[in-house]
Amino acid sequence: MLSRVAERLYWASRYLERAENIARLANVYARMLLDLPRNLDLGWHTLVVIMGDEEPFEQRYRRWDERNVAKFLLLDRDNSGSLISSLRMARENVRTTRDVLPREAWEEVNEIYLAARGFVSGRPPSRSDRERLTDLVIGGCQRLSGMLSSTMSAGDAYRFMRLGRNLERADMTTRILDVGAATRMEADEAQRAALESLLWINVLRSLSAYQMYRQHVRNRVKAADVIRYMVLDTEFPRALAFCVGQIEASFKELPGGTTSLSCLSECHSLLTTERVPTERGDDLHRYLDHFQLALGTVHDRIADTWFRLDRPAA
Repeated sequence: MLSRVAERLYWASRYLERAENIARLANVYARMLLDLPRNLDLGWHTLVVIMGDEEPFEQRYRRWDERNVAKFLLLDRDNSGSLISSLRMARENVRTTRDVLPREAWEEVNEIYLAARGFVSGRPPSRSDRERLTDLVIGGCQRLSGMLSSTMSAGDAYRFMRLGRNLERADMTTRILDVGAATRMEADEAQRAALESLLWINVLRSLSAYQMYRQHVRNRVKAADVIRYMVLDTEFPRALAFCVGQIEASFKELPGGTTSLSCLSECHSLLTTERVPTERGDDLHRYLDHFQLALGTVHDRIADTWFRLDRPAA
């Protein structure tokens, strides 16, 4: 397989996973804010901070309000990290690799993008538009994932897509968990006690993890249990430990990948019970930041091993 084809498949999968998880993040935040105590002032700016896009947001918007943040994250074509930009890039990468993908995959990606583009306008999207858009994207991306797993040969092309999906999924899971960390840091002790269960139920639902969590934990929803489950569980597809395990499996199956397994050492080090903070929001936030940096190191090694053929792997 040509390295440029492998890279486009990898990024197509990452962009699709990113679009789906931005939709999930917007969903959980909107629903959570409706149920929070009125005296808890948790602004929409938190979402921009979690995504690391403060500077580009401030360059184009004057106010950090709900409508501006929602437009910036979902439908701003000038924001390279927005949902619509992610779908556009996914579509382009799939379009240029159609010869190695099932025809239905291109049709599905194109349909998702065109449907989402219909929501783009000069004004910020209304709440009802946002909900319809996010449901459309989540549903479409899940259909596509199921389609690929059942119609695509499990060769190198599929492995590069699985690699991209799991790396992006792990990164976005840390950002969704960071919503819980940010809320904990904003709230005082009395407020945390009142919203703790509600907050983490919404986090679980945004990750489609609520039912599996209840089957696994068999207890009421508690912050410490949710954090450990979404970080350490090796069977739930959106848990960090599961994603890292899938990344490791992809490395072992791809040519030349076993020599680069050392890049996962920091991720494995973070995936221990002793290192997962469950009590303080600021400790959890720092832990998730550290995990994101470790995932960035993994991406760099992937690029050096398979995509940047002009220089040897580090």
